[in-house]
Amino acid sequence: MGFSDTGQTKILIIEDDNYMQLILRKFLGKAYELEICPSALEALSFLQNGNIPDLVISDLNTPNLTGLDFITQISSSDFFRSIPVIIVSGEDSSETRIRCLDTGADDFIVKPFNPAELEARVRAILRRIGKSVQSL
Repeated sequence: MGFSDTGQTKILIIEDDNYMQLILRKFLGKAYELEICPSALEALSFLQNGNIPDLVISDLNTPNLTGLDFITQISSSDFFRSIPVIIVSGEDSSETRIRCLDTGADDFIVKPFNPAELEARVRAILRRIGKSVQSL
């Protein structure tokens, strides 16, 4: 599997919870091309196979490799470091948010979240990087 050449904005989602996958697919799938990987290891493999998203949304706590580890991995790559990342997590401590942002996350949103807020944050990052923003 991989992204198509439709020209549509591409979002890679790293989420192991099926319910969260459904929510994200429902709210973002209308306007963006989505690829969902249940683990950060699968997401890294997906990237290394030449599938480059415009944005990544990653759960902080995924099996085998955390969202924080994922950020560390792509931040160390000249090829992947410019991909913006939004971390979503049930952990809402200030320390966790700061650690993620200092490691390279572009935004952090606490679960449970309002899907409209996540959509707004996605649009804000896409505007900042010069991508066309979809109206949902």
